[in-house]
Amino acid sequence: MSQVTNCPTCGSKSRIKEKGGNTIYEAVQNEEAFNKIGQMKKAIEKYKVRAEKLEKELKQLNLS
Repeated sequence: MSQVTNCPTCGSKSRIKEKGGNTIYEAVQNEEAFNKIGQMKKAIEKYKVRAEKLEKELKQLNLS
């Protein structure tokens, strides 16, 4: 995952890249950020469903 910080020039959220000893700031676009957030929400929901399923299975095994 890339490092994100505030750009010292414009103050926007930016990704940091280092090339040849120079630090390059690349602005994070809102749409890009929203897409990443959407992907993360989907992944979290997927793991949440899986965890709930495993909890139910564990309870059934403990009852047996």
